[in-house]
Amino acid sequence: MHGEYKVHGGKLVVADVEVKDGALSDVQIAGDFFLEPAEALDDICASLEGVSASASVEEMAKAINAKLDSDVAMIGFTPESVAIAVRRALGVSKTWRDYEWQIIDSGAVPPAMHLALDDVLAQEVASGRRAPTLRFWEWDRAAIIIGKFQSLRNEVDLDATKEHDVEVIRRVTGGGAMFVEKGTAITYSLYAPTDLVADMSFADSYAFLDNWVLKALNEMGIDAFYKPLNDITSSKGKIGGAAQKRYQRNTVLHHVTMAYDMDASKMMQVLRIGREKLSDKGTASAAKRVDPVKSQTGMERRAVIDHMKQTFMSLNGGAESGITPEEYAAAEKLVAEKFSTEEWLNQIP
Repeated sequence: MHGEYKVHGGKLVVADVEVKDGALSDVQIAGDFFLEPAEALDDICASLEGVSASASVEEMAKAINAKLDSDVAMIGFTPESVAIAVRRALGVSKTWRDYEWQIIDSGAVPPAMHLALDDVLAQEVASGRRAPTLRFWEWDRAAIIIGKFQSLRNEVDLDATKEHDVEVIRRVTGGGAMFVEKGTAITYSLYAPTDLVADMSFADSYAFLDNWVLKALNEMGIDAFYKPLNDITSSKGKIGGAAQKRYQRNTVLHHVTMAYDMDASKMMQVLRIGREKLSDKGTASAAKRVDPVKSQTGMERRAVIDHMKQTFMSLNGGAESGITPEEYAAAEKLVAEKFSTEEWLNQIP
């Protein structure tokens, strides 16, 4: 069985293996990587002999590390990338650890730029130019983000948005309108290979892609759980909502906004639907702020985000990354041509 894995920003790793009695046999690792000393390649191959064919990436990488001396230099590849190549040879269903995730946590940009970056980064992952990525957003101003299929006039009080200096934009995913202000929301995007959710229904993929978030929230003291189709909630009410879009059938954009400390009174003024939702809950006059994450954790917003990153990395791996100048340039072009235009915003008046 033959498998290949190209390390993003690194080299190609090729695995040829056999399976006997449920264990790896006759393992051969090759590629255009660098390795010092060269003899360590024999140790890498030997380390996988007899390992269960159902072993995870983490288990295979642990076996490789245990066999290698501390002075071995693997250049352009890692034990994890060897394990990914082996699992691809075996045709094993993909898991989070079968990818080398990148984590972006960069500075604030305008709302339309965030939407453009989502589009650009999803396309980059779809094309293979970028590894699967988790990106945290920073809002630089107040904004309403309406869903792809929502009516602008039905959802938004445009006079109130002008009065409160709230920008209105339309995203590429469906779902409902969101109101955010600087420092009041926690928003993130996943740009993930569809192979990760290939065996799931569309509905099941929502909960699966946010399972790590539930764990992070639980660790911080919130009894968070998923409410189909796309809500992250707790016994004290809704925390956030998710939306998705599929790109070129091989990448899924999955993004979520959670309320950290929201001004419910202002939201009721700028969102028409917000008035009905809050009135139904009996909070129209009683609630001035909605702060499920802040009140239930007692943590600063930045500390919450840092904990979420650490939880993701401990469960799924990942390394800190950034947005390239080329990606920023492509996003700026998309802002000018699409996301900041009246035509895009008013496609459903």
